[in-house]
Amino acid sequence: MRSVLIVDDDKEISGLISIYLENEGYRVLQAHDGEEALLAMSRNSGTIDLVILDVMMPKLNGIETCRKIRETSSIPILMLSAKSEDMDKILGLMTGADDYMIKPFNPLELTTRVKTLLRRSTQYNADLHQGESDRIQIDGLDINRTTHDVTANGKAISLTAREFEILYLLARQPGRIFSAEDIFQQVWKEKYYVSNNTVMVHISNLRDKLEKELGYKLIQTVWGVGYKIHA
Repeated sequence: MRSVLIVDDDKEISGLISIYLENEGYRVLQAHDGEEALLAMSRNSGTIDLVILDVMMPKLNGIETCRKIRETSSIPILMLSAKSEDMDKILGLMTGADDYMIKPFNPLELTTRVKTLLRRSTQYNADLHQGESDRIQIDGLDINRTTHDVTANGKAISLTAREFEILYLLARQPGRIFSAEDIFQQVWKEKYYVSNNTVMVHISNLRDKLEKELGYKLIQTVWGVGYKIHA
């Protein structure tokens, strides 16, 4: 049974989400602020498969909680917020969230997104394409698809599931330029909208993590076209 941790100080909302997820067969845990969430993660280490995380909470808000979780885990995180401004969404994604929903939301859509995130996180390692190497090495960077590990000059880099998928996509075909639409459709497997800046945010976050350890910019922007890793 897959386990989902719901973190929201609004007990009515967390209760409603719990009902829908439990009806789908998930085991649900609840926390009502960021500190409770981190404690639940520690107490249930390795058994929580996904976190639904509200942004506005007392004690420790969702952004800081997400940042803390990302220090030790690449578990899928779905962020919730009553704020609809682009910068709030971008901040959540840059902190390490894998998806973002605005309140009020349709519980059925939330359930669908949970299923999608869990499916991708579990299938990614097993779904190796025939003829592809499960390990790529580029100038001090080691990408292991089987274990989902990335190291730079021997030092581990913590990536979210989506960041890893983007990196692997670019690294397995160095020199090829991938448009934002290409990346979105291959990683998210959803229809791409021109105004969608999700790829840009994930690329920026990924680039910062890699450059910090490698000392150079691995992912290059080809203006007006897309992104590539230099061959």
